[in-house]
Amino acid sequence: MKLLCLDVPKPGASLEKYQPHMVNEARHGWKLYKSGVIREIYFRQDRPGVAILAEADSVEAAKKELGDDHVRSARLAELKAEARSEFASRWCPSAAAWPEPLVR
Repeated sequence: MKLLCLDVPKPGASLEKYQPHMVNEARHGWKLYKSGVIREIYFRQDRPGVAILAEADSVEAAKKELGDDHVRSARLAELKAEARSEFASRWCPSAAAWPEPLVR
């Protein structure tokens, strides 16, 4: 299952409070990336934090894997995970049979 995971800072969280956890946070993220749980990870542009595209058996499994990190352990943020499906396969089952691209 593909999931969109966003960290949601808790009230009072700041970059100064995040700073002591960032090295271990990066190590944890790299470990999950190498294992295939994290497929893509992006820095957010609207505020400090990350947006993660993950692969897991369920939302709960993703939260367990991704939530076991230092920022959430320090209670600075919580993780919001939402299941996603591919647009073309869900809404256009015959899309694979289309002979040419939709947009040129």
